[in-house]
Amino acid sequence: MSEKKDKIGYTLYLFYLLLLLASVAVVGKLVYYQFIWKPDEKIARALTPKPERLVLEPVRGNIIDCRGRLLAMSYPEYEIRMDCTVMKDAFARLSNKDTAARREARWLDDARKLSYGLEKLIGEKTADEYFAAIRNGRSNGAKYLPIAKHVDLTTLGELKKLPLFKLAPGRGGLIVKGRNVRKYPYGSLARRALGYVKDNSGDLGTEDANKGLERKFDSVLHGKDGREVRRTSDRGRIRDNDSSYVRAIDGKDLRITIDIDLQDIADKALRSKIQDEEDLEEACLVLMDVKSGAIRAMVNLKRELINPQHFGEVYNTAIQRRCEPGSVFKTATLLAAIDDGYIKSLDETIPTNHGHVRNVAGNYPQDVHILDWEREYKTNEISYLDGFKISSNYVLSTIAVENYKDRKAEFVSKLYQFGLGDSFNFDLDGMAAPYIPDPNARDKHGKKLFSNTSLAQVGFGYGTMETPLQILTFYNGIANGGRLMKPYLVEDVEYRGDVLVKYGQSYINKAMCKKASIDTLRRALLAVTEEGTAKVLKNAKCKVAGKTGTSFATVGGSYTSDEGRIYQGTFVGFFPAESPKYSIVCQVVSKPTRRQYQGGGIPARAVKDVVNYIADTEPTWREHIGKEGQVPAMKADLPEVEVQSSKEGGDTVILPDFRGMGISDILYLAENAGLHCSYTGSGLARSQSPAPGARLRAGSTVNIVLK
Repeated sequence: MSEKKDKIGYTLYLFYLLLLLASVAVVGKLVYYQFIWKPDEKIARALTPKPERLVLEPVRGNIIDCRGRLLAMSYPEYEIRMDCTVMKDAFARLSNKDTAARREARWLDDARKLSYGLEKLIGEKTADEYFAAIRNGRSNGAKYLPIAKHVDLTTLGELKKLPLFKLAPGRGGLIVKGRNVRKYPYGSLARRALGYVKDNSGDLGTEDANKGLERKFDSVLHGKDGREVRRTSDRGRIRDNDSSYVRAIDGKDLRITIDIDLQDIADKALRSKIQDEEDLEEACLVLMDVKSGAIRAMVNLKRELINPQHFGEVYNTAIQRRCEPGSVFKTATLLAAIDDGYIKSLDETIPTNHGHVRNVAGNYPQDVHILDWEREYKTNEISYLDGFKISSNYVLSTIAVENYKDRKAEFVSKLYQFGLGDSFNFDLDGMAAPYIPDPNARDKHGKKLFSNTSLAQVGFGYGTMETPLQILTFYNGIANGGRLMKPYLVEDVEYRGDVLVKYGQSYINKAMCKKASIDTLRRALLAVTEEGTAKVLKNAKCKVAGKTGTSFATVGGSYTSDEGRIYQGTFVGFFPAESPKYSIVCQVVSKPTRRQYQGGGIPARAVKDVVNYIADTEPTWREHIGKEGQVPAMKADLPEVEVQSSKEGGDTVILPDFRGMGISDILYLAENAGLHCSYTGSGLARSQSPAPGARLRAGSTVNIVLK
């Protein structure tokens, strides 16, 4: 019995040893295959196709105008190719040659039916041409035969219903490569403000060519890339779910202040004026909402290098071109003197002095406009208002020198108060900084560089540097009653209709000067368009107030060259003058030429077209103009106050019509006639009590309502 048990034990022990050895062999083989053995590279490549790691592209966000219309959008586009070799080897390996031939013939018959569908949907070739290409590709082993480019999603869906293409890619040969592309539905309108995208991946091209919203807000619009790994299967390339997958997050939308209708109006108005002007090099026109600072239109046109006959949106003149502004800067000089109390009334006069500015050194240029004035009116005096209307360098230089020769820093500080000296953060890159000379600057010997001559030049717009948008910002502050708004282009950032980030209006200075000073200055600006250098605007469909400017750019350090001068003509202002809704600037820049381009010419005419278009096309605007038309027009000249002496003692004053005048002018007239004046509100005189023509004793009070 014991011997029998020993046999069984030995047998089990032997069996255990065999299993142990087998297990060791298996484990050893696994370790060998896992860590030591390497397959033949050719066989490995054939049996295990390399996985493809892809970056998933998000859909770039839209740019929409203030009324919700798409200005820039992304949509999917597809390239279609065909693997003409699918199933060919499988048919060839069939043992029954007749069956193989029938299946190959059936595949080619489906390919012909596919060709008819391609002719109908794509239409780039005939059905016979498509079939010939597929058949030749099958004979020649073509795995990526081009079928169509720029296919939209709807067409792709129809293609997938055709013979062969409705099968799995490994059986029908359909190869689809998709990408999102950027489209600008309104073509070149506002393209310099919008910017450019080479493709939807966020490739913006060169820095110089893309200083627009697409560049500044690229991180917002682009979204976040995703990741996935694809592998080959009998259904073609599919996602490898065993590998990490990160979903792409689409970009957010950008709502901007531009109104594409107003942009179109401004673009057409400016192009119509400059297209046939061979000597013009560039131009811009910016339209701004007075109350908020929102930019409703921004047109930037410059001659293209490739096609010099065409003006394109290739350079942002409005924010990048910094130069001496010329006479549009005179408004700042006049406003400073009014606000500081140096000018009590625009009708005050100064000696003409034959156009020579006193207290300046060197060969300071004589103002020929003053000589013309002296000859025409046979007088040696001129009022501040008349000097401003004819844009006299002498008058504005005299205002600056006579009042600020001992207060130069005070004058420069005033210009900074008006927003003309500091940069502001704008929604586009490339904004050039303004320049106002430092009144305390000295040379290496300690001598002050800012002289009376420098002061006189700044007074009429030279020696300083401004961009068109910076000048417009200042005039918009005048239109807005002294509230200096920061111009802006972006309203908010949205995602699927929800507002994520709100931008909107902001102040640079809430009170850049006294309201009474603004009221007086508006009278001067209206006189420019009614009787002065911008009379072309007198018959616009609503009253426009503003100022012209003509200056020269330097060529090699000189204002003149053999070819002539580079002219810069500018008009800047606001409308309706009585209750401003829009401010506007238009500037044209010439090549070196002997032909003059002044602010009262092309710029003023382009502005007139914009004003008239807006009045004609917007029903609410026409209603607004009609209401504003009931407001008494601002007067270009102050009335004389008649004072009569009485036998009983004391003077009697015949009360003039103050309606339409600013409070500074009203106070000047009333107090000089011996009357007291009380007023409520701000703006221009809407009504008065007693009525015009009333006879009052000196010392009586006149009540004025401003609105």
